[in-house]
Amino acid sequence: MMSTIDLQIAERARNYPDEPLTNLHGFIDEALLYESLEALNKTGAPGVDGQSWRAYHEDQYGRIPELLEAFKSGHYRAPKIRRTYIPKGNGKWRPLGLPTVEDKVLQSGVSRVLTPVYEQLFYPNSYGFRPGKSQHQALEHLFGAVSFEGMCYVIDADMANYFGSIDHGWLRTFLDHRIKDGIIRRMIDKWLKAGILEAGRVSYPKEGTPQGGIISPLLSNIYLHYVLDEWFIETIQPWLKGRSELIRYADDFLLLFAHRSDAERVMAVLGKRLGQYGLSLNREKTHLVELLDRKGPSRGSFDFLGFTHYMGRSRKGHRILKRKTSKKKLKASLQRMNQWIRSHRDLPIEYLIGQLNRKLQGYYGYYGITFNARALTYYHHQIRQMLYKWLSRRGAHKPMSWEVFEERILHYHPLQPPRIIHRFC
Repeated sequence: MMSTIDLQIAERARNYPDEPLTNLHGFIDEALLYESLEALNKTGAPGVDGQSWRAYHEDQYGRIPELLEAFKSGHYRAPKIRRTYIPKGNGKWRPLGLPTVEDKVLQSGVSRVLTPVYEQLFYPNSYGFRPGKSQHQALEHLFGAVSFEGMCYVIDADMANYFGSIDHGWLRTFLDHRIKDGIIRRMIDKWLKAGILEAGRVSYPKEGTPQGGIISPLLSNIYLHYVLDEWFIETIQPWLKGRSELIRYADDFLLLFAHRSDAERVMAVLGKRLGQYGLSLNREKTHLVELLDRKGPSRGSFDFLGFTHYMGRSRKGHRILKRKTSKKKLKASLQRMNQWIRSHRDLPIEYLIGQLNRKLQGYYGYYGITFNARALTYYHHQIRQMLYKWLSRRGAHKPMSWEVFEERILHYHPLQPPRIIHRFC
């Protein structure tokens, strides 16, 4: 449900659709910043100042008024961002920026004010990091476009280092279209220029937005709205012969076509379009996938949002798009679970399996989707095997048999069975 502030800003954006808005910073007050603090991840890693959420929260009534005054007077200086790395699941690492708690509070407040403005502008086929939008909605859109509208030619695109390649000059130009509030714009500039602290050294980026910053998803959506969404929908689609669709979740996107010739034409110019704005395609991971040939059998597949998508048959014999957990995501998840069970195998059984069931519930909450039952069953089976393996190895006792494992442990503390939660077909 939208708040009063959200509704007021959205109404202003609707009333002035072709004019940049000013004085938006007036909506950022102490109450909004207190709300922003409460909404933060309370166990998140600290920034360069080493301060935890709890420590900041204890002094919030002294800190937040000072923060608001510094922001509105222009005296606030964006602190350096501590950079760390998280595994991507393929042996590579993704950089992650860690702002301070106070900086997160202010980023959240600014993002909260800008979001209703851009929600009036963004297209409905953009699903990433938007209120009321989700990955499963994007998957349902994809399913319908391929299964019922015959869009069986898919450009499976992958951008190289998108978040690190956003051109600051172009981003400022795009922001000019809708936001001319000087206080907010200066603050965004400070965040873009904030130093990155890594291994004791500080660097100052000339492009990109730090992954981990609360404002970054909104800025990245704004950038791709103008570079990709608007270009494809307003400029490209009117010239195509048949149906086409763009489905985007943050920087992951697919272009769908009913005619191969349309797909080939767009494939030829897509890289050039992105290159004009400092972006590039990963040529090894960007493909034109043909799901059906003239006779009908499946010819290809592609990965999107953690699933491998391929053509199959419905119970009534119709050709439809099906999905299963991608091998890469399945392998990475099993590796993480194996390590977790191994590290926690000495916990009391009831507590151990209780925590494990919470993890399984989260997994089913995302991957429990129509057509993915077999992969879920396999996943559940592998978790049972891991649990048996590591419980058998704890202590100096003789390893237990599978029968004992089932009768004495799983009988009293069963694992969550696989569940299909998201049903659409």
